Amino acid sequence: MTDRNFRKDIEGLRGLAVILVIIFHFFPGTYFQGFIGVDVFFVISGFLITGIIWPNVQNNKFSFLDFYSKRIKRLFP
Repeated sequence: MTDRNFRKDIEGLRGLAVILVIIFHFFPGTYFQGFIGVDVFFVISGFLITGIIWPNVQNNKFSFLDFYSKRIKRLFP
């Protein structure tokens, strides 16, 4: 990747989260718990979203309308 904000540690945690969920679905009665992967993924998402919001809050430029419109544009092509 050429993005200067790309973080290998975040991608590694995302991969771990996905693997935990997949293992849980293939072997539901084993020690591996799928919810741990989901929890890790939610924590990563919160960390990244906070990194987007916080600089705008500090500069008094945060707007819920702008934030959600960017999320909608990203999800709906």
